[in-house]
Amino acid sequence: MTTPAPPIRVLIVDDHAMLRAGFRTILDTQPDITVVAEAATGAEALAQASALHPDVITMDVQMPDMDGIEATRRIVADPAIAAAIAIVTTFDRDDYLYQALDAGASGFLLKNAGAEDLIAAVRALAAGDGMLAPEVTRRVLARFAHAPAPTAAAASGPVIAPTAPVVLVDPLTDREAEVLVLLADARSNAEIASALFIGEATVKTHVSRILQKLGARDRVQAVVLAHRMGLT
Repeated sequence: MTTPAPPIRVLIVDDHAMLRAGFRTILDTQPDITVVAEAATGAEALAQASALHPDVITMDVQMPDMDGIEATRRIVADPAIAAAIAIVTTFDRDDYLYQALDAGASGFLLKNAGAEDLIAAVRALAAGDGMLAPEVTRRVLARFAHAPAPTAAAASGPVIAPTAPVVLVDPLTDREAEVLVLLADARSNAEIASALFIGEATVKTHVSRILQKLGARDRVQAVVLAHRMGLT
């Protein structure tokens, strides 16, 4: 008899109690997801993440004490915390998007998204996938691909990594390059498997190797690197 996988452990971070309650209600109805805690500020998020080690964190941006971007940056920088973070905000602002990804977030979701989108985002991040809609991916690629190196004068604005050549010690195989191109087109594992006539398990293996070779933390960062390598 196969032992069922443990549920995805989620920390909800938002300064509005009603919104946290709504997210908890949505997520706790899923048999494979459990909300382990809530936090109302960035500082509380840091403490809860350190104590509970959730798999996924849904993070608001505008909060008292410490905003979600800074909280994300600190959590990602802590090697003892392995949580994937999805920024969930009311504001569809490019500066929030770019700063969140630069801080280490693996997803970006608007609060007016449907319940199914929130659930899908949590599952995607828990599986090691980034979560960006195709139109958001295009905005990210355009900005990262043409961004100059940050300067002191621009320190208060979005911090975007400069366009630097990507040098791989261990080059991608032809098949891995094909998979990366399809990742950059916002394809799911199932869609990649169908396009290349291979199994999903094989796709997962290729994606894992691609991330390792690129030194990318997730699929979102891999897409940015693919653009810099001229594969898109």
